[in-house]
Amino acid sequence: MPSLAASAALVHSAPTLPLAQPRSVIVGHLLGALVGYAVLAAAGSTPWAAAVAGGLTLAANTAARTPHSPGCASAVIVVLQTPAAGRFVPLLLGATVLLVVTGYVASRLRPKAPRYPAYWW
Repeated sequence: MPSLAASAALVHSAPTLPLAQPRSVIVGHLLGALVGYAVLAAAGSTPWAAAVAGGLTLAANTAARTPHSPGCASAVIVVLQTPAAGRFVPLLLGATVLLVVTGYVASRLRPKAPRYPAYWW
């Protein structure tokens, strides 16, 4: 999923940014999925609905203090590809947790790398 690749780039290349912290990565994507499914139910699968879902996810992430722009892409993916929520959401949660764990391990294996995460929650 392209939004997870963007998250991986943030976690591994800019591990001290607020966008890369575990809370932002995990909650940002889950909020994106939630907003995506809500918009999908209300407006269907159209490019305009996907744009609205992306914007609403940005607003939700800002309000929740979980800035993570790839989460907006997750909302767009939900609206345009209409994955089954029962499969998609658990896979998304697992993937984001795995991404955080790999960021943690990788930062410990590179002696001069900044420590990840800068904060957990």
